[in-house]
Amino acid sequence: MTTQKMEPEFQQDMKQFMNYMEEEKNASNSTVLSYQRDLKKLFLYLDERGIHSVDEITSTNLNSYVLQMEKQGFSTSSVSRSVASMRAFFHYLFKMRKTEDDPSEKVRSPHVNKKIPEILTMDEAILLLEQPDTSTDKGIRDKAMLELLYATGMRVSELLALKPEDVHLSMNYLICRERNKERVIPFGKEAEQALKEYLNKSRAKFTHGQESEYLFTNCSGDCMSRQGFWKIIKAYVQKAGIQKDITPHTLRHSFGAHLVQNGADLRAVQEMMGHADISTTQLYMDMNVRRVREIYAKAHPRR
Repeated sequence: MTTQKMEPEFQQDMKQFMNYMEEEKNASNSTVLSYQRDLKKLFLYLDERGIHSVDEITSTNLNSYVLQMEKQGFSTSSVSRSVASMRAFFHYLFKMRKTEDDPSEKVRSPHVNKKIPEILTMDEAILLLEQPDTSTDKGIRDKAMLELLYATGMRVSELLALKPEDVHLSMNYLICRERNKERVIPFGKEAEQALKEYLNKSRAKFTHGQESEYLFTNCSGDCMSRQGFWKIIKAYVQKAGIQKDITPHTLRHSFGAHLVQNGADLRAVQEMMGHADISTTQLYMDMNVRRVREIYAKAHPRR
């Protein structure tokens, strides 16, 4: 659809919305173009049904459009993106008092099934943690990083951003900082011992005796990159002979899943992992239910 085919009011409203997204919201060019494409398709649909003004649009019109997209075979992600675009647009109109109400508030979003992440079994996690050669400084550093990652469930980016003062060895906890938020995460004896060995024996060799704001550094004494740490994990996974599709988040997911499997409170796991929404943490409970069903299916005589 071309801009000329749109009703003049739609054209003007969309132009003002795009300017708002660029100037007020600092949206990227790709985001603005994506909104523009989605809204053009919506306006064409409305034009064909005799709706030529935003004041005429109802939640029924918008839900009918979503239903048509689904019937035409659009992917769930495409439909979800279109819903997000129309909500942003109508929120803007309502905010600018161009409409008396927001018809997008009652638009249903398609159900998105969250993909179950790959995790290590507890035995595989232990096997992976045993791979670094602790007779070398690199192995001592890598062992401390892996132990701490599995002990706390931090994101890789959070691990690499840790500062020495964030770790409180005497009390076995650390402070994880994310933007303007902080959370306290405990860790166990294995991680404590690995950290002590790294701090006492090896860290100064990586920092070349200089002060560094980062707890873990690369061989040059600089902050380690996410890609550099990912290469380390892949090498140890291969060395351990683990045949799974491992990602940088695998130890984090394994941490959450293993806590839930062993009876940890879901809210406590949510707090430790820094999940804004409990539904994200609920995924580990779903994984546990699936695991129990698999065990039952294999073991029960009358399955």
